[in-house]
Amino acid sequence: MEITCNRCHQAVLAENCYCPACGLPQLVYGADAPAGQIQPVRWGEAVRDASSVDWKPALRAALLLAIPAGVLSFGLSVVGLLGFVWMAVAGAWAVAIYLRSQRPAWITIGAGARIGLVTGLLGAWAAAATMSLALFTARFFFGQGKGMDDFWQGQFVEKASQQWATSGIDAQTIMAAKTLLNSPDGRGGMIICVMFFLVLALVAFATAGGALCARLMGRARQPEV
Repeated sequence: MEITCNRCHQAVLAENCYCPACGLPQLVYGADAPAGQIQPVRWGEAVRDASSVDWKPALRAALLLAIPAGVLSFGLSVVGLLGFVWMAVAGAWAVAIYLRSQRPAWITIGAGARIGLVTGLLGAWAAAATMSLALFTARFFFGQGKGMDDFWQGQFVEKASQQWATSGIDAQTIMAAKTLLNSPDGRGGMIICVMFFLVLALVAFATAGGALCARLMGRARQPEV
């Protein structure tokens, strides 16, 4: 007689103490018990629902990897441009570290994605804080304000103006946009927008890394049925 899970109704081998599909702990009934007195026998080791997350060890793993990944993800250097890779690896690695202390030693894709999401949020906060501190330090402590202004004017405002002119936008509108971009409010708003989209991308990559790690590790531990 085939044994099926009470939650998802997937096939479960008799020697398994949890469902390979959803992680629900299974109960085993002794076949030699008298009729009418069959009692459920729990497996000797404690198991948990694989779709849940024990956040205390999960947060420790996330913090351990998110902060370094976030610091490496800021800037325009080669290291910074690989920030999305760092965050995806951090999300996957956080799930792998978390699973070392768990029974069963795998989680669902959704649980892995949640750990990756938290890792991404922490890492993105670290990246944004590092970028803000670096810009503030460069302008006010190292006197690089003029170089930063020239870079903004030449590499962003002028190139944007040329693209607008090519698109057929009238000169008066372009001049008004350039004035706005060169103002403190316009420059600050653009930097905030760039940082916002950077944060979203880092969080998305970390979430995907956590989900992928949970998928791969879960597949490796599921018995063939």
